[in-house]
Amino acid sequence: MANRLLIGQFVEADSALHRLDPRTKLLGMLLLMIVLLNVRGWGGYGAAALFVLAVLLGSRVPLRRYARGLLPILPVLLFTLLYHILFGRGDSVIASYGVIRITREGTEEGLRIFARIALLILLASVLTAATRPLILAQGLERLLKPLSKLGVPVEQFSLMIVIAIRFIPTVLEEVDRIQLARRARGFDPSGLNPVRRLFAFVPVLVPLLVTTVRRADNLTMAIDARAYGDGRGRTVYRPLALRRQDAAAGAVLTIAAAAILALDFWFGR
Repeated sequence: MANRLLIGQFVEADSALHRLDPRTKLLGMLLLMIVLLNVRGWGGYGAAALFVLAVLLGSRVPLRRYARGLLPILPVLLFTLLYHILFGRGDSVIASYGVIRITREGTEEGLRIFARIALLILLASVLTAATRPLILAQGLERLLKPLSKLGVPVEQFSLMIVIAIRFIPTVLEEVDRIQLARRARGFDPSGLNPVRRLFAFVPVLVPLLVTTVRRADNLTMAIDARAYGDGRGRTVYRPLALRRQDAAAGAVLTIAAAAILALDFWFGR
């Protein structure tokens, strides 16, 4: 599972997206997230999907890695889609089975949420795949720097966010290790039905919690041993600097966001 999930993993590649300033990528992702949360029509979703596909291709990371990254989230997406199909509200009834009413509005809403979550996951994947964790933390810290005047510990907050993202594949790797240990002791949940398999996963939570807390404790001691402190006043080896390519990327993102919203309005009327 850890090898399939791409969120939190940096992929070395020579692309224009990798060379962009992290602040440009963070602001661009925020802009696209706002656009996706406001899109309602299929014209807007189609345009957004094409733009996200162009971004994925521009990262020069194989598309199959992004596709594998969606597989661990696929059960949640399918459950969300099925829930809206079976219990969504609407007047245009497609089929009815007792208390269950399948409506066109509920089906369309489920498909929209499915597409929205999938596109947001792909955007988060390309952000972490094209940006090193420390560079991402530095960019987030620079963006939140004005909040430090209000007493907000932006240095600690930025480091906490990036460490949390980086820990996602580590935790999943620990889940794989625990499950392999259970299989080595003769327990194989593959032959169980889905409900019993779900309950069989509960005993994994205790060792997972213990190892996660232990890793967090070791990380805390490592940070203290390097005299990180509260992070204020620390210098960096390579200071961030916005360049022409960042301005060009910002212009492209702004035009793309406006085009997506325009198509969504045009085809959604």
